[in-house]
Amino acid sequence: MPNVSKVLIVGGGIGGLALSIGLRRAGIDVEIAEIKQQWTVYHVGIIAQSNLVRAMVGLGIADDCVAAGFPYQGLRFCDANGNVMNETPGVKLAGPNYPAFLGLTRPALHDVLFSASKKAGAQVHLGVSVAELRQSESKVAVRFTDGSGREYDFVVGGDGVHSQLRTMLFGDHLQPRFTGEGVWRYNVRRPPEIDYGSIYATSEGPKAGLIPLTRETAYIFQIGPEPGNPRFPKNELADIMRERLKPFGGTIGELARGITDPALVVYRPLESVLVPSPWYRGRVALIGDAAHSITPHLGQGAAQTVEDAVVLAEELQKNGPLQDSLQSFMRRRFERCKFILEASLQIGEWEMHPDPKADVGSLMGRVAQTVVQPL
Repeated sequence: MPNVSKVLIVGGGIGGLALSIGLRRAGIDVEIAEIKQQWTVYHVGIIAQSNLVRAMVGLGIADDCVAAGFPYQGLRFCDANGNVMNETPGVKLAGPNYPAFLGLTRPALHDVLFSASKKAGAQVHLGVSVAELRQSESKVAVRFTDGSGREYDFVVGGDGVHSQLRTMLFGDHLQPRFTGEGVWRYNVRRPPEIDYGSIYATSEGPKAGLIPLTRETAYIFQIGPEPGNPRFPKNELADIMRERLKPFGGTIGELARGITDPALVVYRPLESVLVPSPWYRGRVALIGDAAHSITPHLGQGAAQTVEDAVVLAEELQKNGPLQDSLQSFMRRRFERCKFILEASLQIGEWEMHPDPKADVGSLMGRVAQTVVQPL
């Protein structure tokens, strides 16, 4: 019998929805409080590596995700002109029937997660968040921003990098910091021959990539230094992104000329935060970007968030004290997430400050060995 029966999840993003599915599969009542009045998801893509596909299988959503995306088998690492330097095939962690890599738009992933969560019976409250928490030994009393109040056995904050719940639990000193880089994304048509992911690198550090998303579409991304954390005029985003991509030739260089609509450019400064262990206080815990915001250099942000959800759902199903489950959750998650977060930050540092002693390949190899390990 699960050690909780009623859970509130704050935040209806990837982590919150994934956790709701896992908990409902265990028969646990779930409510989701999402501060947005309507679902809004940036139309950018993600790289779903094999460990994320494995987590999707665990939640029972992998088939729908594969149908909504573009499965592929590896990554090609290229020079700035698209000449292939080496190729890394993926490992099919989820079994032979599932791909090693899956390109997927965030809206498509959100739609799959929301549909599965709704079908499983999770209750969603839009336009509300938590105003106050009061804990006792057996309950968490929650007052919401609309003035209503309810009690829960457990509360989870999956409310992102700028988590309100993190501040309520740990204070305002744990704030995300700007890393010095930014990421630019734009969806393009997928050339028929592009059935793999590719990463282009310059000798100076900045990188770009082309990732298939569907049979018709792909997305270009570019990561590089953005000194001073600038804010750009929205009507200039397409021009600026094309400028950032000038060092790159090959297919990316050709497709970059089609970046013309500033409204379709998604630019984000890269921010990161790591909450020290443990990520909980009493009967309230954090998952995903609220606990460990990972930069996109290793394509592991969404994967680690969904892994959090899978593991926490497993632990909350156990018949034993809640604190034992939470301690086990931290043993299974903290060092893994910390290593991947720090590795991503290190790669970013090497991009901004090239170091002849840097061994990106070795570090990425260690990360690859880490993510294939069982949860």
